[in-house]
Amino acid sequence: MPDGREAITVRVAGSLAEVDAAGWDACAGTESPFVRHAFLSALEDSGSATAETGWAAQHLVIEDEAGGYLAVAPMYLKNHSYGEYVFDWGWAEAYERAGGRYYPKLICAVPFTPAQGPRLMVRPGTSTDQTEHLQATLASAMVQVAERMKVSSVHINFPNEAEWKLMGDVGYLQRQGQQFHWENQGYETFDDFLTQLSSRKRKNIKKERARVKEMPLDIQALRGAEITEAHWDAFYGFYCNTTDRKWGESYLTREFFSLIGERCGDDVVLIYGVAESTPVCGALNLVGSDTLYGRNWGSAANFKFLHFEVCYYRAIDFAIEHGLSRVEAGAQGPHKIQRGYLPSPTYSAHWIADPGLRDAIARFLDDERQGIEHEMTINTRHSPFRQDNDAN
Repeated sequence: MPDGREAITVRVAGSLAEVDAAGWDACAGTESPFVRHAFLSALEDSGSATAETGWAAQHLVIEDEAGGYLAVAPMYLKNHSYGEYVFDWGWAEAYERAGGRYYPKLICAVPFTPAQGPRLMVRPGTSTDQTEHLQATLASAMVQVAERMKVSSVHINFPNEAEWKLMGDVGYLQRQGQQFHWENQGYETFDDFLTQLSSRKRKNIKKERARVKEMPLDIQALRGAEITEAHWDAFYGFYCNTTDRKWGESYLTREFFSLIGERCGDDVVLIYGVAESTPVCGALNLVGSDTLYGRNWGSAANFKFLHFEVCYYRAIDFAIEHGLSRVEAGAQGPHKIQRGYLPSPTYSAHWIADPGLRDAIARFLDDERQGIEHEMTINTRHSPFRQDNDAN
């Protein structure tokens, strides 16, 4: 294992095709399916995240003298802020109104994926000190690439908390956000989970699930090879219905879904609903080492409570059945609180080249962080879980 004395090389790769998959995955580990070579390469090879769509790959690879991979980071040169879920539109508008040029920028993230996980990824077995050194080297290399390209900024979206703290130590501005996650407290059944809720919330969920059960629906959790091209055809239609209605643009191509089905195997879980032989809804999830990540949802029918059932309750069912510790159901959604998904902090880190813009953003982030912390406190008070003095 490296001890910090050997020579290393930091290389910029213009696509995942230029990166050894085994070497990348050795650094990425198994915690998050989104940072593995299979998922990231599917985004590029399908035409979903490419230079043509505003995501020009600039992936970082740190190699030892023998060419072995020590650390990696997914990075892109971007000429817009779509598909990021950490919103900096206001920063861009203010800077350009003042005569600056905000785009292009660099971003270390997983395209179209607001899921927290490793971003500065170091090969397992590396000592703690050397891991931090390599992570700091990646963070510094991002700044060097930005300076060489003369871009406005570097943004690291949805890192884990330890990485976020390290980025603050090396000079990045720190930002905090909020999502809503479900935690498995060792439940053996969904009813075990329900017993921990207040009586009113428990009855609400039972009522919602009963209403869906009365509908002429067959809902199944399909995994890996169980998912066919026919399933993907239907799901892509659901996905487009939802994205066109909400945002007016579908980021992911049809080919992307086939590729993750082919490359990601049992990491892919599709909650799929059929009514009288007609596909009507689907929710795409991916499985990490201890977490189920909800990604995309869509439907072709308007059944009441169907979204809650397919996206939230069936995800909890799956997590309990497979011994997973957590369900992360994606961005936004305070309505998730009443269904057992509680506030959880998310993180991002930002390097800003212009000192004036940096100072303005730093002041904004101080105020925003206080607001987020206050909002999380308020949201937590609306937890559906029983307090000691609640009646059963």
